[in-house]
Amino acid sequence: MAGRIEAGVSAVPVHRLAEAARPKLRDHFLRLDAEDVRLRFGAPLGPVGIEAYVKRIDFDTDAVFGVYEDELGLAAAAHVAFGADGAELGVSVLPGHRSRGIGSALFARAVEHARNRFVTRMYMHCLAENAAMMHIAKKSGMKICVDTGEAEAFLKLEPADQASLSGELMGQRLALFDYALKTQAAAMKRITEALGGSST
Repeated sequence: MAGRIEAGVSAVPVHRLAEAARPKLRDHFLRLDAEDVRLRFGAPLGPVGIEAYVKRIDFDTDAVFGVYEDELGLAAAAHVAFGADGAELGVSVLPGHRSRGIGSALFARAVEHARNRFVTRMYMHCLAENAAMMHIAKKSGMKICVDTGEAEAFLKLEPADQASLSGELMGQRLALFDYALKTQAAAMKRITEALGGSST
């Protein structure tokens, strides 16, 4: 089944993360509770395991995407690992930011990125009980196979076109603008709080 993901700029600003964001990615995973970590990674994983996972990520070979909170922490993250048979996607969203379309925006951005790099298949491996990821997979037209409590979802990707190429470029530019605005707002908030504290 061919993907039903259409290229375009999402209302959710999704950033392509670089090496400098590794500490924020680690902090994002550490903010997930034990059950969310189990659903994201398919098994229980403690802080040491999370640290090891984040350290192994190659930000140049793979693609990591994130959505920033106003306070500049990562509200959500997606890791696209490229292999010989396609690209594997993992997504996590903090509880306070769910049901806002963030997971779907990350998925669409990952698909667009993979298409533009001549990848023909996207797949996700997750626990069948991971309702959020199963919902994204079904909504996106992925073929889903469930076996002994685990699910594999596959999506055949359309070739890159002008819309996907320009959409990825524009999406990253808007995300950078969003980050600049949030950085400025956070700085103003710190200054305001400092001035308020000094006047008491």
